[in-house]
Amino acid sequence: MAGVVNKFFITSLIMWAAPVAILYAFNHNLIPGTYDGFVTSSPPGAAMCSCAELLGHVSGVTDMSPHSMTLMSGFVAVISVNVVIAFYICLAMREPSDKHEPDPKFLAEAKASVKQLGKTQDGDSSETRSKQE
Repeated sequence: MAGVVNKFFITSLIMWAAPVAILYAFNHNLIPGTYDGFVTSSPPGAAMCSCAELLGHVSGVTDMSPHSMTLMSGFVAVISVNVVIAFYICLAMREPSDKHEPDPKFLAEAKASVKQLGKTQDGDSSETRSKQE
């Protein structure tokens, strides 16, 4: 049982921390996305040119408008939460089902309440039948 609680606690912590870290990274321009360097010359005898020569300036995430950056960071944060939830579901599915035994006291109380509910419904149905006649 302690392992299940630990998994739940860790994934809950990640589910809280990942979106906050993503939003912080986007708002403080920590996400790499621009390449401002130009490669103007190739080594002597090189027949191939580099990708940077072909592309010149590679634009990325940091060249977006502030409005687009806010939307992008929000979408990525929401997606990160969904990824963590999917990860937790996978962990729960891999948990062996025969490992957990239900509490005998709980089972006894549940069976008693089901029996009592069945008796109550039988009594109600006989009263309903007599009212209909």
